[in-house]
Amino acid sequence: MCGNACSQQVEVCPRTVINSCDDCIRAGPYCVWCQKLNFTKHGEQEAARCDTRLQLLARGCAEEHIISTKNYLEVVKEAPLSKSFEQREKQQEPVQLQPQEVHLKLKPGLPSTFTLAFKRVEGYPVDLYYLMDLSNSMDDDLRNVQGLGQDLFAALKSITEHGQIGFGSFVDKTVLPFTNTNKKKLQKPCKEDEQFCQPPFGFRHVLSMTANEEEFNQEVKKQNISGNLDSPEGSLDAMMQAVVCGDKVGWRNSSTRLIVLTTDAGFHMAGDGKLAGILEPNDEQCHMENHLYVKSNELDYPSVGQLAAQLALNNIQTIFAVTQDMEHVYTQLSQMIPKSAVEVLSSDSENIVDLIRKAYNSLSSKVTMTHNDLPDGVRVTYTPNCEGGLIGDTRGVCDNVAVGKEISFNVTVTADECIAEKSFMISPLGIKDTLKVVVSTNCKCECNDPGDEGLSHCNYKGQVICGICSCKSGFVGQNCECSKGDDKVSQQASCSKDNSTKCMGRGECVCGRCQCYNTKRGSSYHGDFCECDDELCEKFQNLLCGGNGQCNCGKCICKPEYDGSACHCLKSDELCRTGAFVCSGRGKCVCNQCECNEGYRRPFCDICHGCPDSCQSKQKCIECQAFGTLSENCTLVCKGSVEHTMVDMFTKTKKQCRQKDAEGCFITFQIEQLMGEDRYRAEVLRTRECPEEPNIYAIIGGSIAVVAFIGMLILLLIKVLIYMKDLKEFQKFENEKKKSKWAPADNPLFKNATTTVANPTFTG
Repeated sequence: MCGNACSQQVEVCPRTVINSCDDCIRAGPYCVWCQKLNFTKHGEQEAARCDTRLQLLARGCAEEHIISTKNYLEVVKEAPLSKSFEQREKQQEPVQLQPQEVHLKLKPGLPSTFTLAFKRVEGYPVDLYYLMDLSNSMDDDLRNVQGLGQDLFAALKSITEHGQIGFGSFVDKTVLPFTNTNKKKLQKPCKEDEQFCQPPFGFRHVLSMTANEEEFNQEVKKQNISGNLDSPEGSLDAMMQAVVCGDKVGWRNSSTRLIVLTTDAGFHMAGDGKLAGILEPNDEQCHMENHLYVKSNELDYPSVGQLAAQLALNNIQTIFAVTQDMEHVYTQLSQMIPKSAVEVLSSDSENIVDLIRKAYNSLSSKVTMTHNDLPDGVRVTYTPNCEGGLIGDTRGVCDNVAVGKEISFNVTVTADECIAEKSFMISPLGIKDTLKVVVSTNCKCECNDPGDEGLSHCNYKGQVICGICSCKSGFVGQNCECSKGDDKVSQQASCSKDNSTKCMGRGECVCGRCQCYNTKRGSSYHGDFCECDDELCEKFQNLLCGGNGQCNCGKCICKPEYDGSACHCLKSDELCRTGAFVCSGRGKCVCNQCECNEGYRRPFCDICHGCPDSCQSKQKCIECQAFGTLSENCTLVCKGSVEHTMVDMFTKTKKQCRQKDAEGCFITFQIEQLMGEDRYRAEVLRTRECPEEPNIYAIIGGSIAVVAFIGMLILLLIKVLIYMKDLKEFQKFENEKKKSKWAPADNPLFKNATTTVANPTFTG
């Protein structure tokens, strides 16, 4: 079982009027009292003895001096859960709830939690009362029900071997305006052609619970239809009588009780009886004579609240089997009646058997844990331990609980004030099994008073009770050191410092000593003259003395491991260390945090921003130490500490450096900064990369080749330019030629010959 509290809570002790240890215990769930002698400071009120355990321990009150009350839980009765109805102990009812009785003794305000187990017993008996509307519109429904006896019993046997069915019917009150009171209509309210019609009635109990199928069929077949005037029926009247007349209906003690209400109309409720002059409220009593409800016309309809209370009191679950047009009405009614379900009937109730089976499975698989009326000042909450569990305001729910499956609820009980011993019951809705919880409170301190040994502390004029003096009549003072008739003038003078205000206006002068008031923040002033306020110390992160010390008269008194004006500094340097070094040797540890030298950064001063490149800054030192190529003194060149190692190859991955030395050679090294301000370690390759001597002939030959190549390029360029110029001139000539207008046969400069000579030798 769970302890006093299953969840962690912030422990706070509220500041109220505290005059004794008993007052402290009542002040809050986490208030405890320190009975240590001389625990309070000078002038401080004895109420300072009342605080949380942690606060008192921090102020020096040892554990053995702390007085507190605790929660006590005693399981009085815890019979084991039954596996099945057949395997129950002889002549005993099956057990579905464990434990069955617990006693709680609680400290006011401190919750106590225990575990409550539940398991549905296999084969648990079922009592089903079929309550049917016999108004005229239900004619075809009645005929179907008269032939459903075999199916109803078969459905019941599929659930349990120990099932019983009863039957009842209802119409409405036989008074106007609910029923036609004409003499003929009272004899036969149905249509003229209706042969089988019985006179109207409020409620008739037809058949008590029976396992005899034949008996059920015979009684139901005897029933006939009836009628009334208005649409709503007397459903609630009938249900109330079926619930409260348990001995007549035949409800068994150990059974799941079901009422199946079938109707196609709405219902009258409390107040509707006034329409017929019926003013007397329903008294929730059984008024059944010769199977009839005899006060139907004298008592008003019950209210929904009255019916819901009686259903819960008698552990009866309800299935409303109604027609489609009435579904929304009864759905709203079901929301006000715990452990009820609504199913839609077909027009002739043909599907009633399937509806009952479906509704029963839905109702029985949903376990809702709740309680009856609680004593004043007591609160109860439930936390279900099941898949899909739901937490309500005053109940816990587990759904889809299979037969034989064990589930549990954490039940938390809290008494907000001191109460006498009282009891209440916890049970699952619709199930008879109950848990009796007897609760009382523990509001008295049990102190280890020193007895006669404490008389001297009270100057033999009183007795020590829980660490403070209870003075005899006529004596006052923290240690009973004064009589009420002592000189008050001299006493008042001793309460003023340097003729200032008495007790600095922060207290009263009693017996020559200041008894200081509480501060506005709830603590007490203290000191010989109430000069001290333990709430005015320096704060860190909005906590007085950083939460790491106690404020005493305006000054923080730190815990051993803390330091600083507000106890904000850890004396340890653990968070500043990397190995054996504090802040990497490049800073100092303050308040367990590194304050780094310039350039270095937190948290460990291992990274430098803006520092010179170590490859360049340490090159000359490494060059001087490793190769001796510098004429300077290596001590002057090397600032800080630089260790070096000559290697043939690198074995570690550090910062890679490749620098040119004074002789123009490249040196290659890896450098690592060590812990400390200016300490380095370098690994240097033994060989340097120096340039080879120049080849004169190659240089001269190369130069001539370059000059010749350049000359040829220049000549080629000149040739290209001349060619481009000639090409341009030729293109210009061609363009001019195209512009000429003279024809080749018309040359103006040509003239024909004036004389023609024939050559005689030429014959043609």
